[in-house]
Amino acid sequence: MSRNREPFVSLLLYHAFKWSVVSPMLHVYFRGRIYGAENVPQDGPLVVVSNHASNFDPPMVSNCVGRPVAYMAKEELFRIPVLKQAIALYGAYPVSRGSADRTAIRAALKYLDEGWAVGVFLQGTRTPDGKITDPKRGAALIAAKAKAPLLPVCLWGTEGIEANGAKIPRSVPVTVRIGEVIDAPNSTDKNELAIVTQRCTEAINALHDLGR
Repeated sequence: MSRNREPFVSLLLYHAFKWSVVSPMLHVYFRGRIYGAENVPQDGPLVVVSNHASNFDPPMVSNCVGRPVAYMAKEELFRIPVLKQAIALYGAYPVSRGSADRTAIRAALKYLDEGWAVGVFLQGTRTPDGKITDPKRGAALIAAKAKAPLLPVCLWGTEGIEANGAKIPRSVPVTVRIGEVIDAPNSTDKNELAIVTQRCTEAINALHDLGR
């Protein structure tokens, strides 16, 4: 039987990091605004899909949805003592280059079975303006296999944080909008996955169009 929530120690670490680092930085340094937090299911498996424009996006998404979100991370990070244990407790899972798709799907399904929320960037890579133009079906596939709903999240303004190769994060205004839950595909049929992926894309881009 699946658990409804993440491990207790992960929840403790999440809240400690959220309130001591991420939330103050988002609200003060980035003058963050959050809309739609009431749309987030607070227990059970959940696939969080979002746009992606900066390395700061994962902790911001996790902060705004109010629960830990497991993201894939480079396997090199798991070779560093202490850091390996810390990021694993936060929900990061290792993915090796060349086998990212298979490894990510297996790891994501394991976390979802344990009641976690799993984060997937819909386009897979960062985009220069935060808009999604070439969505991938991976999130819909994971949702179909896990029978987990999808939650569209839009980050607006984060593309400016690391603009022009800035070594220090730029203090730009950031807005995070959370949309309404989208049901998981009924099957792994490619056409159905494509339809649900398009729904997620349209929802996120529509939220992005709302701007600040």
